[in-house]
Amino acid sequence: MIYSPKLQKYLANFSLSVVLIADLVITQKASPVFAQTVNSSIGNAVTFSCDDSEGTIKAKNGPKVTNGNTSIYIGYQQVSSNNKNPVTVRFTSGIKTWCRSDYETTNDDGTGYGLFWDGGNVLYGVYSSTGSQTGNDFRRFATGRWLSSYGSGGGPKVAVIAQINPANGEVSYATFLSAKKADNGQTNSLVVQNLSWNGTNLTVQAKSWWTPRRANTNSMTCSGSSPYQYTAVFTGDLTTVNSASAITCS
Repeated sequence: MIYSPKLQKYLANFSLSVVLIADLVITQKASPVFAQTVNSSIGNAVTFSCDDSEGTIKAKNGPKVTNGNTSIYIGYQQVSSNNKNPVTVRFTSGIKTWCRSDYETTNDDGTGYGLFWDGGNVLYGVYSSTGSQTGNDFRRFATGRWLSSYGSGGGPKVAVIAQINPANGEVSYATFLSAKKADNGQTNSLVVQNLSWNGTNLTVQAKSWWTPRRANTNSMTCSGSSPYQYTAVFTGDLTTVNSASAITCS
């Protein structure tokens, strides 16, 4: 079949229009998603201060949780050559909403290294402690909770889990989470690796050195060498551990 030059030009323009429209539809469907939700983040502690911008803190690649245009970061401030204090900060659209560096201001070498946030009212922070010192620390938030203090001894790094008001950074309550030496009862090391929340209970997965604690806080009986993979399921208010388990321990 023979087409006239005008008809051939019309068909060519029509075909090009169809292709362009199809490409536009595909491009619109494939638009990237810029808002990302990160509920849980556990990692190496990084240093920053309340005077730093979000860009400066973000560049540290430390633990953070994000919902929409709001992010919460955790780390520590180096206050002297041999002392760190934990820091937690929230930004919305690059504007600092709050920053707290007053949770622990003693000579304890404390840091912040983990967060869980459901994007709403449930926010937990994970901090480290190496012993009890005179002054303000997490003990003032831990009265009546599962473990109210670091315990006896000093040096081994343990965890502190704090329930935080995401609107203003105030700590509602906290608990220490540590291992316990079976021979002398002194405190031993524990490092949190993951947090998860089911709406009622907070599940903590950790590495526990000799020996992990049972739900009643007493030492487990273990075989093999530490650290042990340890799981503790807390009530949301951190007063009770519903269950505690560790591989090769009972």
